[in-house]
Amino acid sequence: MHRAPAAVLDTNVVLDWLLFRDARSAALQAALEAGAVRWLACERMREEFRRVLARPALGRWLPSGDWRKRLLHAFDERADAQAEPPPAPAALRCDDPDDQVFVDLALASGARWLVSRDKAVLRLRRHATRHGLHIVDPGGWVFADAQAAG
Repeated sequence: MHRAPAAVLDTNVVLDWLLFRDARSAALQAALEAGAVRWLACERMREEFRRVLARPALGRWLPSGDWRKRLLHAFDERADAQAEPPPAPAALRCDDPDDQVFVDLALASGARWLVSRDKAVLRLRRHATRHGLHIVDPGGWVFADAQAAG
């Protein structure tokens, strides 16, 4: 059975997809929703997502009902849960320790992409390609690239 290529998404990219429906990441969103790309996440990523959802500022986007619970449910339903990853090689250490887990999981799982808007993560692009990992921003991710790589 052929498994779709995998991507790790940082928290802001997940919010852009599941909450904001950001048009800049439409190609990525379409591939994820069609199952053409698998989204990998671990428990630390889910916990960060939960903490971010608890911020009062997000309440203005979907103020009615228990939307935080619905978004956590969407995370659980759509993410391919992975074990906590070991640390990445020293050459791929992120300046922001909170973002390191995304790099670690992408490398440990053999994900093809790490999709992020975070500057500290994006600075690792060149070093990551040496490990077979493509770090891209959501607007730079192109479905044709996913098809060619798969």
